[in-house]
Amino acid sequence: MLYKPIPKRGRTGTLVVRVSPSDRLKALVRFGPVTFQAALGRGGVTAFKREGDGGTPQAAMAVLSGFRRGGMLTPDRCGLSLQRAGSSDGWCDAPGHAAYNRHVRLPFAVSHETLVRDDVLYDFGFVLDWNIRSRRRGMGSAIFLHVAKPGFPPTQGCIALKRGDMLRLMPLLRRGTIVRVA
Repeated sequence: MLYKPIPKRGRTGTLVVRVSPSDRLKALVRFGPVTFQAALGRGGVTAFKREGDGGTPQAAMAVLSGFRRGGMLTPDRCGLSLQRAGSSDGWCDAPGHAAYNRHVRLPFAVSHETLVRDDVLYDFGFVLDWNIRSRRRGMGSAIFLHVAKPGFPPTQGCIALKRGDMLRLMPLLRRGTIVRVA
């Protein structure tokens, strides 16, 4: 496939995520004139997101922040400062806990996700505003835009792009960029 640069005028645009017509667990992500493949949650896209359902929320979610695995260099011209995630970084997914859907320090006594993994998923990630600013218990947590595993297997509810596609998008992502799952 020929490399198509993403035009600079799309810098504050919207990433539009549409379910693939051939597989409800995959998506086509469009940013300006460029389209990428992506993996969606194992529960497909849902308008009624609940904790643990594996669904990708049907919503317009702002990019709030970004993170990178410790030891990974932030690509030049990254549009958002990426926080370094180390072995003590996690994300609480226990609806009954006060830190639900928040970054936590490990070790952490209740259910959580570890942000440093043995696979590539969280080499680079962006926190999307799903159930964060207006948080409700049990409505889903840890919805990120992150790197996909080879072959695009389903996520736990996130949107996952091929590493090279993520690197192409990173200079254009800003705090407040909208990721619209249709």
